[in-house]
Amino acid sequence: MKNNMKYTRFVIFCLIIIFLNLCLCKGETKEVSDEAVMEKKEKESLYSAIQGFVGSWWNGSNLYPDPCGWTPIQGVSCDFMNEFWYVTDLNIGPLHENSLSCTQNPEFRPQLFDLKHLKSLTFFNCFTSPHNLITLPTNNWEKLASSLESLEFRSNPSLIGLFPSIFGNLYKLQSLVLFQNGISGTLPTNIGNLVHLKRLVLSENNFSDRVPDTLGNLKELLILDLSRNSLSGSLPISIGYLNSLLKLDLSNNGIMGNIPYEMGNLKNLTLLDFRGNNLSGGLTKSIEEMNSLQELMLSGNSLGGDIANFDWKKLQNLMILDLSNLGLSGVFPKSMLNLKKLRYVGLSNNNLTGYLPLEIANMPCVNAIYVNGNNLKGELKFSNDFYVRLGRRFAAWNNPSLCYTSELMSNGDSPIGVEPCKPEEMLVKTGLKTELSNQNGNMLQEFNRLNEDVISSCGLCRCGIDGVWWVIVVESFMMVVLWNVLL
Repeated sequence: MKNNMKYTRFVIFCLIIIFLNLCLCKGETKEVSDEAVMEKKEKESLYSAIQGFVGSWWNGSNLYPDPCGWTPIQGVSCDFMNEFWYVTDLNIGPLHENSLSCTQNPEFRPQLFDLKHLKSLTFFNCFTSPHNLITLPTNNWEKLASSLESLEFRSNPSLIGLFPSIFGNLYKLQSLVLFQNGISGTLPTNIGNLVHLKRLVLSENNFSDRVPDTLGNLKELLILDLSRNSLSGSLPISIGYLNSLLKLDLSNNGIMGNIPYEMGNLKNLTLLDFRGNNLSGGLTKSIEEMNSLQELMLSGNSLGGDIANFDWKKLQNLMILDLSNLGLSGVFPKSMLNLKKLRYVGLSNNNLTGYLPLEIANMPCVNAIYVNGNNLKGELKFSNDFYVRLGRRFAAWNNPSLCYTSELMSNGDSPIGVEPCKPEEMLVKTGLKTELSNQNGNMLQEFNRLNEDVISSCGLCRCGIDGVWWVIVVESFMMVVLWNVLL
């Protein structure tokens, strides 16, 4: 009986605790709901700014009466500060499935710059109509300077005009991305004021003129991508002092001159892409010191120089190497055979000579080798398995003195564009014919000397021996010489 009483009291006690918790939770929910409001000006600014981009048909106050609460807008994020909700992230364009798409006539309304707590602002595929070109506003950005950390314009071909120099005043920016737009002009020098930038991507626009020296001020920069523009002039030495840099892409511009020696300071760099420029002066030796490098792409320049003068084994992390169309000379460097992580070797359309080392087949990770368009010679003695594994990713055509050993081919997987070696070619290309010719020449000279000595010792004149006797003497002597050589 007493046990039953204890059990009943325990159950009652538990029910009281649960009831009190429910009451407390309900009270807290009501308290947060009462406090989680949005300033009227903040809400109106948000509605007006979005309406400018998606069209006047969009009525935010009816569709989303509580944009930071129970009726959230796709692409809008808020933070709760000082008893109010404030917009911190705004993404315009079809970034997600339910994102708001832009109208054919979008506009920047001044209310956008009244979102005073905005940290991230992104426009994706919003300004696309070729009949309605939009320029970036040059005013009011300073209103966002105290909060904005990320500003991105991606894939907006109808967004034109100059790079607003006022961007240089957004001192809290950590990410500035202008990718695939129509923005033109020179890069302002005050871009060097953005000392907290981690990422600067200005690729696929119409920027021209020189790369500003002030980029060297961006000591925290991790990614610098200025590819596919019309930049010219020489590379500033200051780029070599961006010690935190991980990726550097300046490909497909008109940059000229030498690769600065200071580039060797970029010890953390994993990607270096200078393809499609007008660089010259050979491979800068300091690149050997960039021991974190995984991708080195320099093709389509006029660098020139001897590829064997570079100590490739220092770049042990290298995976991608593209040195095509550089005017390089010399033989295939054996130091490159020590790169255990190398996957792609692009050496096509240079002036390389000599033989292709058989040890290439032993490189554990290589799955693509392009040496076409050079002056390589000799026999390719790789196994059939090697050609099967690489297939069309082994390119050796347009090397006139190169052939392959057909005896090693079991099922027709021969290197594309390379002829099989013929017996005569095998002698020539392996140097055997030259060696035999030299031996025969020495033999004939020795025979002529000995012949004169023998004839003289017999008291005979050489011209006195003719006809059949002369043939017998010559044949006998040749048999003796050949017998001694073979033995």
